[in-house]
Amino acid sequence: MSDDFRGRRILVVEDEPHMLDLIRITLEQAGFVVSGATTGREGVERLREEIPDLVLLDLNLPDTTGFEVLREVRNAAPVPVIMLTVQAREEDRVMGLELGADDYIGKPFGHRELVSRIKAVLRRTEMPAPVTRGIVKVDDELEVDLDHRQAIVRGERVHLRPTEFKLLHHFLNQPGRLLTHESLLSRVWGPEYRDDTQILRLYVTYLRKKLERDPAHPRYITNERGLGYRFVDYTNNQGS
Repeated sequence: MSDDFRGRRILVVEDEPHMLDLIRITLEQAGFVVSGATTGREGVERLREEIPDLVLLDLNLPDTTGFEVLREVRNAAPVPVIMLTVQAREEDRVMGLELGADDYIGKPFGHRELVSRIKAVLRRTEMPAPVTRGIVKVDDELEVDLDHRQAIVRGERVHLRPTEFKLLHHFLNQPGRLLTHESLLSRVWGPEYRDDTQILRLYVTYLRKKLERDPAHPRYITNERGLGYRFVDYTNNQGS
């Protein structure tokens, strides 16, 4: 896997303008593309607009806590998060990690340390490049024609409605990963739908009926009760 992370987008949520500028300069010199926010609300809005590759999130913000923003991030997108704080309390670190933070850096920190930790988190969470065109082979019974937005099931082309295709496309780009209900709803339908698990179950049922040989015992889209769904890891079939 390449360690060249140039061009990756980093969202920095930091309420101190001087610190935000220092972080921006450091990361841009390392080749990252940086956007900034000085409040939690602005950070969440930028996250939904940009879907960055990683979020640097200060714990102390003027309008809310970093923990609350972290919850919003986790509901909106599967983006890695590094928490920043001057508080070195163990309970803060544990709470951040339990809420889904990928790392925790205490202030003050060195520029080289910051860049190194960001690259380490990106390396851990690196996923295959998004598939956007052509035909994706899942296995001998299922292919997806991205150009025509159709599934090819046991040699027969199957029409997919726009939302069905969008959901399937999102699954294809994260094979083998557990995707929470909230992240699927936010990315496919929009953040205002993130609690509407009924519509997600309905569309998963639609896809299973069109893709699965036995929808009652699915092999492609499996359920993790109370958590979310996982699409089969088909990456070993590519090029076969």
